[in-house]
Amino acid sequence: MSLVESKRELQQGISTKDGTLVLDSHKLSFHYDRIKDWEAGVKIAPVSVDMALTRSCGAMCQFCYAMVQEPQERRAITINDSLNLLDDFKEIGVRGVSLISDGESTLSPAYVPFIEHAGEIGIDVGNATNAWDWGPEKVDRVLPNMSWVRFTVAAGTPSRYAEIMYKDASYTKVFDNAMKNIKYAVELKKRLNLPVTLGIQMVLMPDFSDEIIPFAKLGVDLGVDYAVIKHCSDDEEGSLGVDYNQYFDKYPLLQQAEALSTDQTKVIVKWSKIFDGGTPEYTQMWGPRFLLQISGSGLVAPSGMFFNAKHSKLHIGNYTEKRFKDIFNSARYDQVMDYLVGPKFDARYMMGSLPIQHYVNTALWRHKNNTENIQDKSEGEPPLHVNFL
Repeated sequence: MSLVESKRELQQGISTKDGTLVLDSHKLSFHYDRIKDWEAGVKIAPVSVDMALTRSCGAMCQFCYAMVQEPQERRAITINDSLNLLDDFKEIGVRGVSLISDGESTLSPAYVPFIEHAGEIGIDVGNATNAWDWGPEKVDRVLPNMSWVRFTVAAGTPSRYAEIMYKDASYTKVFDNAMKNIKYAVELKKRLNLPVTLGIQMVLMPDFSDEIIPFAKLGVDLGVDYAVIKHCSDDEEGSLGVDYNQYFDKYPLLQQAEALSTDQTKVIVKWSKIFDGGTPEYTQMWGPRFLLQISGSGLVAPSGMFFNAKHSKLHIGNYTEKRFKDIFNSARYDQVMDYLVGPKFDARYMMGSLPIQHYVNTALWRHKNNTENIQDKSEGEPPLHVNFL
């Protein structure tokens, strides 16, 4: 299969035994009610919110964008804060919440209550985690309430994993502990026949290419539903030092990795973002209206690219100080969202590369400019995790 064919197939969705998995595109077509309101100038609630319940993390990943999101004030998210936030999400119409953002949410005392409450009120929840603090006592309670869990696995071999994620190649017990917890989740899913999707993800920096094939083989050995390889985002100053031109040389290895897919485990490369490099085609950021981000400090900002204090003019509020529904309904929220699509902002130069809203931004930009309209598929068969754009 050619690279172009691989990219096209991935954008349309990968067929798995549980349904269609869309990882390299967007799902706006299945939320066309929001598209119509947006086109009519009606204020819309985000379909999805990406957030964390803490800024803490025990890992020291070389590729971590949270490293460049400092400095900002750290605040403790209480259980009550988190449950109020979910109730506000439900009231305004948020449909899915992904626990990713800028912290390891499994470390928060609010983690289990948050996911259980989301299940009770009908909000879909997914989680990205390193699985270090994700033992059976947590997994047993949260997994039945989750749509998906994606485990950060930086490499397929223990020493490189420890080197990349803990900066000590000899400290391989972090790898062993993570694999033990991932295997437990895979077994629990099978035993209880849970509808949750389990995957592992490698954030590929060019220097990690020796681990592409071992990573793919590890995914197959674990029996997860997918093993995805994606680009590494960098900020507007290039603080992480990602050279996007070096990805081109990795294409043969990436194709070899995809060829290791089995009926159980799909090895997936996010070709679109790798092809796109570091500069987007869009200048405006319409995406945050549909996909909002919240820091593990409680800070509400349109994108994680703007969590750093140097972007304080784009900080909207903090839900530990003020209810989120009031932040959403504030003039400040509208002002920030309007600034990102106004003449004084240009996404090509004034933010980091390939934000979480990249697919959504691209689709809305093309739709707005009538170069590629978003199609209404709201009556069609939805893909897996439809409420996560």
